[in-house]
Amino acid sequence: MTDADPRFPPGFRWGVATAAFQIEGAWNTDGKGPSTWDTRAHRPGGLAGGATGDVACDHYHRLAEDLDLMAGLGIGSYRFSVSWPRVQPLGRGRWNGGGLAFYDRLLDGLLARAIEPVLTVYHWDHPQPIEDAGGWACRDTAARFADYAEGLAVRFGDRVRHWLTLNEPLSVMHAEMSGARPEPARHHGLRVAHHLMLGHGLAVPRLRAHVPGAEIGISLNLAGTTPASGRMADVAAAARAEAYEDRLFLDPLLRGDYPHLDGRPVIEATAADRALIAAPLDFVGVNWYAPARVAASDAGVFGYTRVPVPGAGTNLLGWPVAPAELGALLAWLRTHYPDLPPILITENGFPDTDEPDGTGAVPDPRRIAYLRACLEQVRAALDAGSDIRGYHVWSLLDNLEWEHGYRPRFGLVHVDFTTLARTPKASYRWYRELIAAQPLDGKDGGPCSG
Repeated sequence: MTDADPRFPPGFRWGVATAAFQIEGAWNTDGKGPSTWDTRAHRPGGLAGGATGDVACDHYHRLAEDLDLMAGLGIGSYRFSVSWPRVQPLGRGRWNGGGLAFYDRLLDGLLARAIEPVLTVYHWDHPQPIEDAGGWACRDTAARFADYAEGLAVRFGDRVRHWLTLNEPLSVMHAEMSGARPEPARHHGLRVAHHLMLGHGLAVPRLRAHVPGAEIGISLNLAGTTPASGRMADVAAAARAEAYEDRLFLDPLLRGDYPHLDGRPVIEATAADRALIAAPLDFVGVNWYAPARVAASDAGVFGYTRVPVPGAGTNLLGWPVAPAELGALLAWLRTHYPDLPPILITENGFPDTDEPDGTGAVPDPRRIAYLRACLEQVRAALDAGSDIRGYHVWSLLDNLEWEHGYRPRFGLVHVDFTTLARTPKASYRWYRELIAAQPLDGKDGGPCSG
């Protein structure tokens, strides 16, 4: 890694990403209903440190300030999610005008600042009534999700061309498997995975019907898998990990079937379901933070466990810090999916405990070094033939990091969670300067335009 920032082709898109539950707050304001994450946060011991999303970053009430922070970066693309219970509190039927109006203001504010919206339909926070009816373990949730996606398209399709149906279905599957269930976690998790993919497949034609010229993708958290050793057990474990994680969603999307192990698909699905899931995509969103090095283990649900990466340090969340492995993942995608649509890096970030120094500045050199090293890998992948159209830092703001609470800070902007004051970090200035130094600012055209 060098101290020089890589340069990218003209038209490459630069952006940041957020998620509704993590930043919006206003958890019961203007008609919003409770989400599954609101319910979890309000239970004793729900999230680390007793955290809730009741206020979070108060983005709901500080929208103009946050829009100006984005404009100050010089970004051309903002990836955000809509809170399903904010716009449709019951998960079906009645739409909530107050919630819809918030996203109207967000979209209008982005476009007024020449920032292209990239709308994520689902980033984990479904309405509690949907969960009470069975959640993603119930096939009907896929149909409810498609109805919800269609409603967003009808309302926002005049201003949003770029859509992501789901964020990290693998993470949703893993979260579902971690709870107490009356059946083996494996069976439950795979059923959830299939219903998520079915929801995606049902939503795609609805979006296209209401948004002429829509560009539609899905965000997958792909790690890139390697065996812990050359032992046959570890090599076989790595093959299982690749099938149950990286290929579990890529294969049905791009090859029309779930990956096979021992001659059988890991999920048995009808031909009709497989055809729905394989609806053509315009791009694939890649979320990447760390690689997966795995060893055989009877303790793992699928017969493997992750182990440390030799020579790599770890970050605040215990993830290996190995930016070079992003390049390895991008090379693997080129090799295994020759018909892969264009890639949009939809998340890449570094958690730390950044705090202001004695002057009020917020230095975060480890984040800058990590992001720079990851971007070197993206630039090298472009040179090697990968079709990568843009990059989004996770995240604009320090925020509620799900079950980890407020301690891990991913933001380019520091948030004081007592006063809610925003302070741009050193990484904010670095990213702004990197964008400004590129051949073009990337604001002419969409994130997947050629």
